[in-house]
Amino acid sequence: MAQILLADDDKATRDLVKRALEIDGHKVDLTQDGTEALEKLTASPTDIDLLVSDVHMPGMDGIDLARRAIEIAPRVKLLLMSGFAEELERAQGLKSPHLGVILKPFTLDQIRAAIRTLLA
Repeated sequence: MAQILLADDDKATRDLVKRALEIDGHKVDLTQDGTEALEKLTASPTDIDLLVSDVHMPGMDGIDLARRAIEIAPRVKLLLMSGFAEELERAQGLKSPHLGVILKPFTLDQIRAAIRTLLA
């Protein structure tokens, strides 16, 4: 299964997504914001298969995190989450063939399906 780095400033969302991904056997490393996630990705760029990030976070947002992740680890797959469709539209400017988006609120089945699609 995959090594997943999850960045979200909302603890409830982090816990929900982690639980959903661990059901499928993935190893999930949690971070509270984009800066912390970028530090972990920079420290181990080849160890992370998928970065799942909220778009709206204090400090470095998910779009900036994704942009930096593409530079540091071009093979990493990206899933951006947001409750605002217009925020996800900004993701269209990212140059990655491994990018998915999901609109909040989502169900456990929806997030698991989005992850399976990206990892396939």
